[in-house]
Amino acid sequence: MADLTGKSFVIDTNVFIHRPDAVLSFRDSEIVVPLWVLEELDKLKSFSDERGRNARHAIRFLESVGKGGRLSEGAKLENGSILRVELDHAHDINVDLQIDKNDNKIILAAYKLQQEGREVFFVSKDINARVKATALGLRAVDYEKQKVNIDTLYSGWMHVNTSRENIDYLEEWGTLQWPDRLIPNQFTALHAGNAEEITLARYSADQGCLLHVDHKMPSVGGIRPLNEEQRMALELLLDDSVQLVSLVGKAGTGKTLLAIAAGLKMVMEDKTYQRVLVSRPVIPMGKDIGYLPGAKNEKLSHWMQPLFDNLEFILSVYKKPNVKTPDQLINNKVIELEALSYIRGRSLPEQFIIIDEAQNLSPHEVKTIVSRAGEGSKVVLTGDPYQIDSPYLDSSSNGLTFMVEAFKGQDLFGHVTLTKSERSRLAELAAELL
Repeated sequence: MADLTGKSFVIDTNVFIHRPDAVLSFRDSEIVVPLWVLEELDKLKSFSDERGRNARHAIRFLESVGKGGRLSEGAKLENGSILRVELDHAHDINVDLQIDKNDNKIILAAYKLQQEGREVFFVSKDINARVKATALGLRAVDYEKQKVNIDTLYSGWMHVNTSRENIDYLEEWGTLQWPDRLIPNQFTALHAGNAEEITLARYSADQGCLLHVDHKMPSVGGIRPLNEEQRMALELLLDDSVQLVSLVGKAGTGKTLLAIAAGLKMVMEDKTYQRVLVSRPVIPMGKDIGYLPGAKNEKLSHWMQPLFDNLEFILSVYKKPNVKTPDQLINNKVIELEALSYIRGRSLPEQFIIIDEAQNLSPHEVKTIVSRAGEGSKVVLTGDPYQIDSPYLDSSSNGLTFMVEAFKGQDLFGHVTLTKSERSRLAELAAELL
């Protein structure tokens, strides 16, 4: 039988969808899975999207736990917890909630345990479910195992006050030995005293020094950096030793435009990669494109329109023979547009992979995508953590921000947070005020 003297964590369906083995995060406690969670997982398992895959993974995980004991009484987990499936007792509880809704039945399962005198925590990614649980007097919490503090998110660069002599030496010789150990590929904006003029440098962990980043550079795919942040982003995008790059920023900062321009240069001019592969979530949780009208290419054209806009702008200034439209790039296999749903099963060697709007992906989805990168590939994720469409993700729990903190400190990773909008004053105000 389960040890019921400690805390009881009642797990909502969406937690399993977010992370199929989430129960392993709760140590030395009782973990309760209401029967209706299994019903919902059963309905989701046939879906072809990320939810369906995670539902199937969760079901297999629960089945493997059940082999070690009876789930109705409590099965021991390797982390010291006991997992138990709670049967449906919604009809036995006198609470004014519609019991024909699965969400309410799951909440009532937690409520019943609390009425029996247990210390119960209802764990859900659904804000509304947490509010209803709190209204019943339950302790409702978000699943925060894969959360980061968005307010202290690594920006990828920092201002540093140093001597004029150091700056002159760096600009003349290209390197400057640095006494402090910084994060690999972290940028510094150096200035002397109260001077407004800054000099950019990137920290090399191998050499323990700063490498000068010349603000003057030739155009990249016809695009030139308009500010220091964009210059830092291009430094990472054009360095094939930095295999994973994340660009975070609000609308208009140039994240996607810079990534596509850099990818085209490295494919068409440098021949570093075979092609540019671009994708973005169709809708939250990486659903399939099946609901969109038309054949696959037509579906993709509707869904990828923001990327076509960037391509058209690049081609208006990037003069290459026989390439005047995005369709020509696609037909020549210079660039490929693909749905995230179809990337999972592929191995992607020697490709410049751009995942746009990555803030709408869960940490598990980002892990799946990055792990698809084959030998010689580069992965770039762009997004704005403050513009999230998924009901179960927020600025602190999405895959983009989680990845930034997880990879910080790795020499093959680089990150820049862009804050300066270069669209228009109206666009900048809209991003700030609305």
